[in-house]
Amino acid sequence: MEDLHRQTLLEGRAALIRTSDSLSRSKTIAIETEEIGTATIRDLDAQTETLLRTRGRLVNTDYELSRSRQLLRMAQRTLLANKVLLILIIILETCILGTSIYLKFLRK
Repeated sequence: MEDLHRQTLLEGRAALIRTSDSLSRSKTIAIETEEIGTATIRDLDAQTETLLRTRGRLVNTDYELSRSRQLLRMAQRTLLANKVLLILIIILETCILGTSIYLKFLRK
């Protein structure tokens, strides 16, 4: 009977040791998992900040491109108006020159 009791105690102690080892391994894995999670969160925070800065730059670039388009359109309109004005001036000068030639040489 004493041997049976002793055997039961030894088996219980062995089970307790195995459980303790298993808990130690689980604790180690939990700590490693927490460290990985913390590092991942840190990386995600950094990526979020990078994305927000990039988004801000894109918004600014979009604004600048819109403004540049407006300036180019204005310059294009001004160029077209100047061309039309120059053509009108050339036509007017041609008419004046033609009238002058007519009055000076052909009207005699």
